[in-house]
Amino acid sequence: MNYTPLDEYSRKWIFTHQSIPVSNDDLEKIKPLTQARSAQLWREHVSNQSPDAERLLREDWANIESNWVETVDWQACWDSDDIELPEEVLNFINWEDDVTVFFCYEKYNIVETKWGVFKRCWKNFLFFDDLPFLIGKRKEQALWFSSDGKVKLGHRR
Repeated sequence: MNYTPLDEYSRKWIFTHQSIPVSNDDLEKIKPLTQARSAQLWREHVSNQSPDAERLLREDWANIESNWVETVDWQACWDSDDIELPEEVLNFINWEDDVTVFFCYEKYNIVETKWGVFKRCWKNFLFFDDLPFLIGKRKEQALWFSSDGKVKLGHRR
């Protein structure tokens, strides 16, 4: 089994918090991965050795500055009543809404969903903003969020 039921997910509250409600339809598409599946995806797509973004190796793609093309502010949009991701992010990620994405908090904590769901629920995902990545299945573009309210737009290479 690749998924942990949302009801058993330790961070379920970020998707059921009354201040930022998530529709039942979207909740069904938010799928926390098991620790084993998370670790496998992390090793394959983020880092083969580092357990989280704070301890990435120099050779990990995310630590190669030339892989990042722009840094933009996400905090102002998160704090506003607007539900949209920052315009620069939406312009950079031009995926179809049904593209599978992985929101990678750390090696053992990854959530799978669809790009369309993430766009609607991104504020929930960012209740925890300690350097998570958003990557798309078979996609090169990536986002790297930081707790200082910035997001790097770049490419996994």
